[in-house]
Amino acid sequence: MAMQQSAPQVPARQTRRKPKRKGSAGLRLMLGTVAVCTAFMLAGLCWFFLTTSGTNIRFMMADTLITTQHRDWAKYLIGSDELQKRVEAYWKQFEDMGVEKDQGLVEIAPQPSAAPAAVKKDLVTIEPVSGTNYKGYLVTISDPKKLRIAVPEKQGKGEKVSSMVKHTGAILGVNGGGFIDPNWEGNGFQPEGIVMSGGKIFYNDKGMNGSVNVVGIDKEGRMIAGKYKVSELVAMGVQEAVSFSPRFIVNGVGQIKSQADGWGIAPRTSMAQTKDGSILFCVIDGRQTHSIGATLYDVQQIFLAHGAVTAANLDGGASTVLVHNNEIVNKPSSEYGERYLPTAWLVFDHPETANIKNVWEGLDISKIDPSKW
Repeated sequence: MAMQQSAPQVPARQTRRKPKRKGSAGLRLMLGTVAVCTAFMLAGLCWFFLTTSGTNIRFMMADTLITTQHRDWAKYLIGSDELQKRVEAYWKQFEDMGVEKDQGLVEIAPQPSAAPAAVKKDLVTIEPVSGTNYKGYLVTISDPKKLRIAVPEKQGKGEKVSSMVKHTGAILGVNGGGFIDPNWEGNGFQPEGIVMSGGKIFYNDKGMNGSVNVVGIDKEGRMIAGKYKVSELVAMGVQEAVSFSPRFIVNGVGQIKSQADGWGIAPRTSMAQTKDGSILFCVIDGRQTHSIGATLYDVQQIFLAHGAVTAANLDGGASTVLVHNNEIVNKPSSEYGERYLPTAWLVFDHPETANIKNVWEGLDISKIDPSKW
């Protein structure tokens, strides 16, 4: 019997798996990350440019740039036209703040010359102040008549406040008024507006009938701030004065209504007076990791909390400096340290003996080159 042979077994066809591309998963991850980042960026831009809160932040950033040598960069945040409008609006606001008349709220009591030490006020006290974005110092001078405006010793360039303090023998000094500063690289020798020291006019680029925003002290020790004719200042018996603005506390009322109107975040130097005649200086560091800076609204609130009835802004930014007992107390924002300046407020035990001479006497101020070192 023949045996039936079975059909030969054909092996099953094996399917080969395609190897996974090693880069495909990474590519998908990268594309997904880019998509998410793009979505967040678009959402952030929409918030930054189209919402009220984003716009407030954007204008705050623009105002901060406006106070620096990089003012033109603000146009990338708010546009060139808006930048110009913003600057013009601030200057108009500053001018308006300087017009209201002082109601004479300051009552200066006579300083006892031979009072027991226990009842005498310290002439100078310094306390730290701080906020969300800033750190600085509040200086109180109990006798306003102890203040003098100092100017550089030599013609041709300004002088550091620490140097002014040292060569005059002052107890304390802070930077003073504004000056012509080409490209924020000026030599610090040419002030703007007016400079008065010891009751004499040292510098005046407005003429006697010209108006100027002034921060000063009269012969009674009252702080004078706001817009005045130079002839008015002389008639009022103003003894010490520099030019800057705005006056932002008037008759005990703050003129800056919110942070949005506070002229950006920056290093600040400002001056105020309380009802009893004490002079306050607020010196705020800025543009640094330990202290970004303050708005004028921040400074206004500090002054109001300490009883100020009058307050005005002084030159700030890289000029801001506080010197006490021949030591720089704060941290100036410039990488080069103190700036060379034309004026400083100095405090003396005996200001009448301070040897402060008019460095601009005999000069044709129209021929001063503020950019030449």
